[in-house]
Parts: sequence; C-alpha cells; structure tokens
Amino acid sequence: MCFIIFTIILLIVRYITVRSFIRFIFTIFFTFVFLGMKAQYDVSFSHYFDMEPSFNPASVGQYNKLNINAAYAMDMAGFEHNPQTMYAAADIPFYFMRSNNGAGVQFMNDKIGLFTHKKLAVQYAYKHKLFKGVISVGAQVGIISEDFDGSKVDLNESSDPAFSTTQQNGNGLDLALGMYYVRGQWYAGVSAQHINSPLIKLGGTNELQIDPTYYLTGGYNIKLNNPFVTIKPSCIVRTDGTAYRADITSRLVYSHEDKMMYGGLSYSPTNSVTFLIGGTFHGLVLGYSYEVYTSAINPGNGSHELFVGYQMDINMVKKGKNKHKNVRIL
Repeated sequence: MCFIIFTIILLIVRYITVRSFIRFIFTIFFTFVFLGMKAQYDVSFSHYFDMEPSFNPASVGQYNKLNINAAYAMDMAGFEHNPQTMYAAADIPFYFMRSNNGAGVQFMNDKIGLFTHKKLAVQYAYKHKLFKGVISVGAQVGIISEDFDGSKVDLNESSDPAFSTTQQNGNGLDLALGMYYVRGQWYAGVSAQHINSPLIKLGGTNELQIDPTYYLTGGYNIKLNNPFVTIKPSCIVRTDGTAYRADITSRLVYSHEDKMMYGGLSYSPTNSVTFLIGGTFHGLVLGYSYEVYTSAINPGNGSHELFVGYQMDINMVKKGKNKHKNVRIL
C-alpha cells in the first residue's frame, strides 16, 4: 500500500503545475486552520524549523552535509508527572541511480504521567528539480512502543478491574509520508504521520489507537540591507482531524563567518507565546525556548526546550579520503 501511495505522489510531482501546487498548499492550510481544538498525540516542538524530519520525512537530506540534532522539552514545569520529551535524529544526502536522495534516522522518548511513548524510525526522500526549485517526496517506517506503569496507580479500590496495577507495554508499526518543496528563499511542506493508524495493545484488555496527524509548514528568508541580518518567518499547522495547533514564528538572525545568533517570538493562537534565543558555540548550534501559556496556567509553569544542532561536511566521493569540518546551521 505504501509503495502504491509513494508512486502516485511521484506521478503528481511530474505533472503538477505551479498554480495548482500553490492552490493545493493553501487549500490544506485553511482546512487545517478551521478544524477546531488544539492537542494531538505528537509532541509540539518550539524549534520545529530546525527539526523538520521529526514530522516530515521528505525533509531529510536537504543540506549538503551530515545533519545531527537533538532536543529536550519539559512541559508545564512544576507540575507532578509533567510531560518530558527527548529527541535525537540524523540525516544525510546521497547520490544514487542518477538522482539525489536523502536518508535519516530518529529516536524519540516521550514521558507523560505514567505513560512512556517511544519511537524509532528510518526515513528516505527522493529529490527532483521542479520550477527552478527542488521537490522531495519521502517515506518513513518506524516502531512505536507504549509503556504504562500501573504499579504507581493509587486507587482507593485496588481491586477495580478497570485499572491495571502492573506494568503494561506493547508496540506497533508506524508509517508516514511527506512532500517538501524549496525554491530560493522560501519553502513549504505537507506530511502525514501515523497513516496506518497504529493500534497498540497493552496487555490483554487495554489498547491505544493512534490517529493520523497531518502537517503543513512553510517559511521565508527575508534579506535586509545589512548583509549579516536576516528575518526568518515560519509557521506550522498540525491536526488529527478533530483538533489542531498552529504556531507562527519570526526570528531575527545575525550571521557572520562562523558566528550566528538569533532571537525570536512564536505565537500559538489560544495556546501560548514562546520566546526563543540561540547561537553557535564551539561548532554547535544551541537554542533555548520558553513557552508561556495564555490560559490560566501560571507563567512560571511554562515549558522549557533545549535544542542542539551539529553539521559536518562530508566528501564520500573518494573512498578512504573523507574530509569534514564543522559548519554552522543558519
């Protein structure tokens, strides 16, 4: 089934027109915006603009370098059993069968209360020149593991059969597809996670159904008169069909030689305001964000997120003579 869908996407890429592509992107965007609520199964990262492979497999291999990044997020600081997420990924471009391709791998560990969600996935993207830009179509295959620590359940009626008081776990196959287009200073992407709606069985009586989640993202780099300063607006919309979350972000980036610094703001309607800051440090890109909820939650109980990025030039043309050096992420 996934191979058939992937083939259909390739045919669409070959025959699509510029106008129909733009109309397709905006149709999906406005469909997402008017769907409703805010929350889904997937984690919402503030540094989504540097972590696109986390939700779109078509974005792997977009840099001509080995790209490694990691993130740690702690939501609702100060609350007991608050969500905590660890993420690590790597992707690389390669040339095969007279075409440009990308490959990646990612791992995520997400803990919410007594539940722990884990995902390990591999990704592939095929790239093709289109309308003076590059379009990519990608697929992802992964394994999702779910754990529930029932030994920590505190019930007045310990014999209540509706609640498990033992460790429960299960896993299932997880599939995703995506499309990503870059032209000049702008980019746009659409993707779908959990397209096979994984059903995870926890023990003999409990199960968890994961609904597909759809993403739309885009951004543009605005050049200023000062050659060292760039404004980078971006946005992401995600929905599972019954709930949605949108984030609109703007960053002011200063870059000169091997140095880079940025600061920015992100706004999620009816949800939060996020402050971002970051820059290069000894060849690494370090980013930090703090999310303040616009609901009745105390500003001191917001969400912290730390991002670490690293890129390395690799020359694999001549066997045994690979060369590499540190570079910055823009």
